[in-house]
Amino acid sequence: AKIPSVLFENVFLFSICSDIMAVPPTYADLGKSAKDIFNKGYGFGLVKLDVKTKSASGVEFKTAGSSNTDTSKVAGSLETKYKRSEYGLTFTEKWNTDNTLGTEITIEDQIAKGLKVTFDTTFSPNTGKKSGKVKTAYKREYVNVGCDVDFDFAGPTIHGAAVIGYEGWLAGYQMSFDTAKSKMTQNNFAIGYKTGDFQLHTNVNDGAEFGGSIYQKVSDQLETAVNLAWTAGSNSTRFGIAAKYQLDKDASISAKVNNNSLVGVGYTQTLRPGVKLTLSGLVDGKNINAGGHKLGLGLELEA
Repeated sequence: AKIPSVLFENVFLFSICSDIMAVPPTYADLGKSAKDIFNKGYGFGLVKLDVKTKSASGVEFKTAGSSNTDTSKVAGSLETKYKRSEYGLTFTEKWNTDNTLGTEITIEDQIAKGLKVTFDTTFSPNTGKKSGKVKTAYKREYVNVGCDVDFDFAGPTIHGAAVIGYEGWLAGYQMSFDTAKSKMTQNNFAIGYKTGDFQLHTNVNDGAEFGGSIYQKVSDQLETAVNLAWTAGSNSTRFGIAAKYQLDKDASISAKVNNNSLVGVGYTQTLRPGVKLTLSGLVDGKNINAGGHKLGLGLELEA
């Protein structure tokens, strides 16, 4: 039997609408693919251990510890997360070695479809310092909007961001307003273009910091990224080039270099399901014989 041509038309139209009407990323995630190529797979100067587990009752535990090879300072954190999907609720408790306690309660898709509200509080028993924040985020086709309020005795600080997208084009705005000083403390703009294998992102921060990044997925194995940055009043442009190559399904290598001749190399190997090892090194190309190069070791366990 012949398949009606209208079926092909409907599938074609659906695929177009799915691409056009996709929810854009948050402002912080603009250019994320390029950032990941530059940041993931490295841990210079650190020995890190990350452990993720989940109990039978659904409570997720995340433990992290690191030791700085330069200062020998050891830092650690513990996070527990419990979700009640039927109510759209997520409860998160956090603690770190600076003795800071945090509690986060998130409600998603309950008040309105696409709306997420988060109540975030922190408390330091040593100093008695307390802080509170209310975060709201709303995402639908074409738009992703967020507004956070930091509560302070002097007066709250309001952080806002919005991103609109259409046919791969993205435009975003981010601001922060200090009500105590009645002053705008942050005023950022960004424009980008995104396809399945290519992303372009440019931004202007406070009218003085200019930046941009390009991400390209050359093949299933190779990803590349370039970033540029320039500050008003400065004659120098900062730039970097990075690449990630997937050797096989369990191993990958990463490399990056910037205009200061800092060369970073990383190797990630999945030893077995739930066990990942990361080795990295940073070399100062201008002072190879002077030393000061950094090595990093990371181990991730998940069960």
